[in-house]
Amino acid sequence: MDRQRWNKPFPISSICREDLKEYFTDQQIATLDDGDMERIASKMGDAHMNTYWIDMEIIVRYILEDKDKEKK
Repeated sequence: MDRQRWNKPFPISSICREDLKEYFTDQQIATLDDGDMERIASKMGDAHMNTYWIDMEIIVRYILEDKDKEKK
């Protein structure tokens, strides 16, 4: 596989105001400007990095095992 394919990024997640509706009122959400949303996204990314590598390994192993089962 060529280097370009090895380095191709695949987005993991994003956040939007609609995601906040389960926990916050429309009035609270309406006070958040795009800068606030960018800050929330950044903090969420930081929080996710605490378990990212562990989660990635577990998920990739699951996918590989699933692919192996499909071959049989």
